[in-house]
Amino acid sequence: MTVLTGGGAPVLPAYGSGTLSDLLPSVRHHLIGRSGDRLGVPAAQRYVVLLVDGLGDVLLSANETSAPFLAAHRTRRLTSGVPSTTVTSVTSLGTGLVPGQHGMVGYSFREPGGRILNALMWDVDVNPFDLQPQATELERLASAGVTVANVSPSRFDRSGLTNVALRGGSFLGVPDESDEDLRIALAVQAATAGARTLVYCYERHLDHTGHGLGCASAEWREQLLRIDGFAERLRDALPDDVVLLVTGDHGMVDVPRGRFLTVEDEPDLMRDVALFGGEGRLRQLYVRDGAAAAVRDRWAERLGVEAWVRTRDEARQEGWFGEVGERNAPRIGDVLVAMAGDGAVMTRTLSHEYGLVGMHGSLTEAEMTVPLIAV
Repeated sequence: MTVLTGGGAPVLPAYGSGTLSDLLPSVRHHLIGRSGDRLGVPAAQRYVVLLVDGLGDVLLSANETSAPFLAAHRTRRLTSGVPSTTVTSVTSLGTGLVPGQHGMVGYSFREPGGRILNALMWDVDVNPFDLQPQATELERLASAGVTVANVSPSRFDRSGLTNVALRGGSFLGVPDESDEDLRIALAVQAATAGARTLVYCYERHLDHTGHGLGCASAEWREQLLRIDGFAERLRDALPDDVVLLVTGDHGMVDVPRGRFLTVEDEPDLMRDVALFGGEGRLRQLYVRDGAAAAVRDRWAERLGVEAWVRTRDEARQEGWFGEVGERNAPRIGDVLVAMAGDGAVMTRTLSHEYGLVGMHGSLTEAEMTVPLIAV
């Protein structure tokens, strides 16, 4: 278990040379050219990319006995973008763009209509094609004649996040995620359906178990062991000319219940805050005009070394989001509160979050780094 004590510097994304947004452009280099291989992935004409939600590099290193196959084939470490969360990471992977360019800047953020959108639940009526209109890497490859497929839970078909991040090619739905044989069969079918292929596969249960029981739990390690076996079985079922790439979207840390800061108990922190987004490990505060510096200072004084508190402009200057398109800038909080220690910022208006043990979103090494496994 990683214990965070606060202080130190945030882990900044290695945009352009070592982040999730660099993976599919590197694959595209081998399939159709038009971009460089930024990560040194093995050359091939057929690829399967398995994204394991919550597979952090620090966690993998600490649990190699539960993942002997994955650990043996790890080639390098990548970083996620900011925030280190599924919405942002999946969109970075699927589009090949940094968060400031694709605009999916968190688990929940202010969409152009001025409301907070939970981009996993898609709880606001907003058109995903308007929110993220740029082409995905899947669309680019499909338009160039590559056979592209997405093997994911059936309920994700045409979801808001799928349309934003992973549109392009065919969707091969898996009705029962526990049916590993079907998942493997569909991946093999798609990987061998053309001379040049890309298959995206998604595995979510490691993240789900970590949120509910913690990434230090025996149940979390059991899930990691199962996923390790699934990845090895998938590799064995694929032809030799297919390269299997495995990575994660973020890591995770366990947050002790006593380390929750509930904003309703400290109302001065919410003075001048009009909207409250993000998640417990990285909150995005949308404030009244002219109040960003004052809000930043109050939060920084309250949290000290336990958080990195930045205004939007400061975070942009430090490179948290990469190059930020002007249409996307207002989606980022005027003030960002990223936890450096083992705490979380909570609100009773999101009571379901109080049941979480494992969390992510911030810029610690445990949350930001993910492995790249190639076999």
